[in-house]
Amino acid sequence: MNEIDIKFLEDSFKKYYFNHFDLISTPQRTSEREFGYQKFNSGMFRHISLKDDKELHLLFMQNIPSDVYCSNAYYSFPNSPMNEKDWQEADLIFDIDAKDLNLSCRKNHTISICNECDKVSKDVNQCVKCNSTKLEKKSLPCKNCIDASKIEVNKLSNVLINDLGIDKENIYVYFSGNEGFHVYVFNSQFQKIGSKERSELVDYIMFRGAIPETFGMKKFKPNRSLFPDFNQKGWNGRFSKQVFGSKSKRSKIISELLDNGYPSFQKILDDVSENIGVKIDPNVTMDIHRIFRLPGSINSKSGLTKILCTNLTKFDPYTDACFLNDDSVEVLANCPIEFKLKNKKFGPYINEKISLPTYVAVYLICKKLATIA
Repeated sequence: MNEIDIKFLEDSFKKYYFNHFDLISTPQRTSEREFGYQKFNSGMFRHISLKDDKELHLLFMQNIPSDVYCSNAYYSFPNSPMNEKDWQEADLIFDIDAKDLNLSCRKNHTISICNECDKVSKDVNQCVKCNSTKLEKKSLPCKNCIDASKIEVNKLSNVLINDLGIDKENIYVYFSGNEGFHVYVFNSQFQKIGSKERSELVDYIMFRGAIPETFGMKKFKPNRSLFPDFNQKGWNGRFSKQVFGSKSKRSKIISELLDNGYPSFQKILDDVSENIGVKIDPNVTMDIHRIFRLPGSINSKSGLTKILCTNLTKFDPYTDACFLNDDSVEVLANCPIEFKLKNKKFGPYINEKISLPTYVAVYLICKKLATIA
């Protein structure tokens, strides 16, 4: 990214942090957490300890970061090297990202940027200008991406509450600032479990490792009385609702399953696991030393804010997480698809010099689809 674009982004971000510091959620037990930040065209600065809002505010104003992070873990010495921090416990955090959902719409709003000649085009695997296969992919997620991510958030919340006994009041949903959501669980019985146990939790939530025997199907002498019922909790209950559909169909479908045999049951299990399991990023939840984007801070991949969703159903990130100002700025835009911000449509732009609101210019520059003219 060139210096003029960086200067523009830093100025825009600085104005945001000056005007909207009230949106930044300073986490509980601040002094026990590790903070970190990045600057544009720079690496990560980690192992930072802060005491309060005042010190956090100072970090933003002095450094004008592109991204700010905070650990889900609590340490005795958060500013020490990793092996000396003395890990105490960590909140559970889940990452649900539209890019992991295998949505058919993605090809319609993914842009390919050639690393050899900088040619920008709609999603391709080979540059249409120089034939290079060294391409960088940029996505401008659509409403369908967000809606599909919301479905996974609701599935996850149901598992957390109904299967794992977590209080609804301890579950917080944040828009990540780009393509999905982060789900935080505070003050749960899982605070002190390590990476291995979190891995097992992830397997349960994602419905990984399920075998026919789990649901009563055996290779030899299967017994219909072993099949799960609707009123059961956990995997069994969800399996029943997905496969049987209704209580009245249960007996008939069990007979069909028994007639078709073990291999057929395994295929059905593979098919329904897509709907029963929650599509989370397993590595995020398993990592007890990760630092996460700070709520209220800007995501430099989009210029949108990571923000708490108090009403997930009505939440629209392209309006509700778009806080940068409307001041006009002239850019050279190269974005071959249409997109929407603050209920207004923009693009497509083909190497076009155009005056755009700051929030749009930032969005495109962050996506590498525009530069200051």
